[in-house]
Amino acid sequence: MKIFHDDVKMKTLSRKKFSSQVSADLLAGLRQLASSEGRQLQDVIEDALRDYLKRQQTKKSRQHVISAFASSLDEFDSLYKELAK
Repeated sequence: MKIFHDDVKMKTLSRKKFSSQVSADLLAGLRQLASSEGRQLQDVIEDALRDYLKRQQTKKSRQHVISAFASSLDEFDSLYKELAK
């Protein structure tokens, strides 16, 4: 899944309606933020969802790196100890 960060691309994407539920205080906070920034609620929600997806994708790639690092430590532990001397 590709996340678009380019404002031009974002504006040309068609939007799809969906329905969900959130706590009243979360919705109030989102509405207040949208109002204080002079933006539409849907734009604030879209930005929040995009940021969440980006963090999740980054998290997955980090897990891969950590796994590779752990494997490297197992495989080359004695070498790393010698190099550290």
